[in-house]
Amino acid sequence: MASSSTQKPSSSSAPTLKCNFDVFLSFRGEDTRYSFTDHLFVSLDRMGINTFRDNKLDRGGKIAQELLSTIEGSRYSIIVFSERYADSKWCLDELTKIMECKKEMDQVVLPVFYHVDPSDVRKQTGSFGKAFATHGKTVDEEKVQRWRAAMTEAGSLSGWHVIKDHEYESKPIEEIINHILKRLNPKFLPIKEHMVGMDVHLEELKSLLKMQLDDVRMVGIYGIGGIGKTTIAKMVYNDILCQFNGASFLEGVKNRSQCNNDRLQLLQELLHGIMEGGHLKLESIYDGMNMIKGRLGSKKVLVVFYDVDDSDKVQRLVRSYEWFGPGSRIIITTRDKQLLDEYGVHASYEAKVLEDKEAIELFSWHAFKVQNIREDYVDMSNRLVDYAKGLPLALEVLGSSLYNKTKDEWKSAIEKLKKNPNRKINDMLKISLDGLDDSQVEVFLDIACFLKGEAKDCILRILDDHAEYDIRVLRDRCLITISATRVQMHDLIQQMGWSIIREKHPSKRTRLWDIDDIHKALSAQEVRIN
Repeated sequence: MASSSTQKPSSSSAPTLKCNFDVFLSFRGEDTRYSFTDHLFVSLDRMGINTFRDNKLDRGGKIAQELLSTIEGSRYSIIVFSERYADSKWCLDELTKIMECKKEMDQVVLPVFYHVDPSDVRKQTGSFGKAFATHGKTVDEEKVQRWRAAMTEAGSLSGWHVIKDHEYESKPIEEIINHILKRLNPKFLPIKEHMVGMDVHLEELKSLLKMQLDDVRMVGIYGIGGIGKTTIAKMVYNDILCQFNGASFLEGVKNRSQCNNDRLQLLQELLHGIMEGGHLKLESIYDGMNMIKGRLGSKKVLVVFYDVDDSDKVQRLVRSYEWFGPGSRIIITTRDKQLLDEYGVHASYEAKVLEDKEAIELFSWHAFKVQNIREDYVDMSNRLVDYAKGLPLALEVLGSSLYNKTKDEWKSAIEKLKKNPNRKINDMLKISLDGLDDSQVEVFLDIACFLKGEAKDCILRILDDHAEYDIRVLRDRCLITISATRVQMHDLIQQMGWSIIREKHPSKRTRLWDIDDIHKALSAQEVRIN
C-alpha cells in the first residue's frame, strides 16, 4: 500500500480537514475514461468519498490554474497509469503537481498500474519511454526532466497492479475503496467538552514531536494527577493521527502489564490498532513482540502508552522504538519524569497548571455551564479557583459538584474544604505516592507539614543524609518543585499530605502543625496525665 498521511485536522476536539475533495483522479481519458476510471469513480462516489474527475474531452494547451488548485485541495490523489498516460503533456503536468503536493503538503498518492508494468513507469521504458522520446523533440529539456523525476517517484510507490485478463477489476477497486475509507474515517479519541487552555500544551508538544523529521521519535508527557496528561495526549493523538499508516492508544499500561495475560492483551490491542485486517489472535507474548519487530519496521505508526509507572512495562511490550518504521512517533505519559529518562525519550514535556484566566473559565463551564462566572457568585468562585491553584481536575470536580446549588450550599462547601479535601481530587493525587519507599514518603510528609517554602539547603540540614536523593525523587514525581533554591508544593498536594496524617488516630499522629490539632493533642495528654 502507499504511504498514508494527510493534511492535519484544524481542531483537536472536532477534527475537520480543510480540503475541497477527498480524492483527485489523474488518468488518460482515451485509455480509461469509460472503463476502469469510470468504475472507480462511481464506486468512490457511491461510498460518499468526494472525488474530482476532469470530464473535459479536449485537454489541449496549458493545464489550468483551477485544476492545479483542485489538486492542492485534495487529500488523496489516485494516478491511473495506463498505456498512453505519458503521451499527454496535460497528464504529466498533473503528475508533477501531485508529486509536489506529496512532498510539500503530505498529500497521499496512490498509483494504479493499469495494464502496464510498474517498472516501465518507474524507468520510463516501453510505451512510456517512447512518449518521453517524442516529448524531448518539442518540450524543453528542463521540463522533461521534471516530468521524468515525478514519474520515477510515483512509479516507486506501492500501489495496485491491474493485469489485463488476469483478474476482475472490481477486486482492486474494492481494495482502493477500503484503503481510503479506513483513513478518511480514523478513530478519533473522545475528548471532554470545554477543554480550556489546552491549545498551548498541544502546540508545545507538537514542536517536540518534530513531525517534519523522518526519524523515529519518542516523547514523554509527565505531571501530577489531574493536570491534564490524558487530555493532552488525546488531543495530540487526534491532531496528528491522519499522518500515520496506523495508530494505537494503549490505556492503563500501569495496571494492565502485571501478568502475562494482561501483557498479551495489550500487545493484541497494539497490533490491532496498527495493522490492517481483523482482530489478531496471538499465541504468546513472544509471538506478539516478534510480529511488532518483524512487520512494523516499514510502517509509519503512532503509539501512545498511557499511564506508565515503570519503564520495564513498556520494554516488555516494545524493546526498542527502532522496531517501528521511519517517521513513527511514540508518546508515553507518566507521573514520573525519571521513568522517561530511563527509557531514553528524545524529549520530555511537563504539563503545567492553568493560568488564572483559563482556570476561571474552566471552573465556570462546570459550575454554571457557561463561559463566564455569574456576577452574584464571583467572590465565592474566585475563592474556589484560588483553592484549586490551576489544577484542571480540581476545577472540574469542584465546579461540577456545585452546579445548580444554592449560595448557602456553596458557602458550606467552601468551609468544609478548609479541613476536608475533596475525596475524588485527593485520591487522584495520592496515586503519585505509589511506589515511593518509606523514607521518601516521610520526607514528603515533612515538607507538606513543616518545610514547604524553605530553602533546599535548610531542609537537607534538618533531615537525614538520604534526603538529597529523596527530594530528587519527589521532584521527578512532580510532588514538589524547586524554585530559586526553595522547595515548593502545590496547595492541593500539601493538603493531600495533611489528610494522610489526619486519617490516623490522634494518638498515633506523627506530626502536628495545625494550632487546633496541637491544642487537642495537648489537652488529651493533660487529661491522661491527670
